[in-house]
Amino acid sequence: MSIESRRREIAREAKAIVALAFRNGPIEDLHGGRPCPTCAGRGGFSRITDDEIKAIIKHAVNHVYQLLVLRDENPVEYERKIQFGERYTAKWDKPEMPRRRHHPAGL
Repeated sequence: MSIESRRREIAREAKAIVALAFRNGPIEDLHGGRPCPTCAGRGGFSRITDDEIKAIIKHAVNHVYQLLVLRDENPVEYERKIQFGERYTAKWDKPEMPRRRHHPAGL
């Protein structure tokens, strides 16, 4: 498999994993609500509580963990889940490599 075709496969998986682990989780409950009339469109305001972000992250980590275990232990089921996740990603942008951010030593 060429590097380019492998990268396309990884991009496909990445988008499906995000759909399964992040988009279709607690974030949808927040996104589905009405915009805040006080802070809508204004930066600098927290719009997510600590409990909400904890639930979002926990949901995402649990689902990514499940998918990575399936990838190693049950590739057929993993592919089935990736194909299901792809249903949500057809109109998403292609992923890009993020710019490296400087982190303090040890992180």
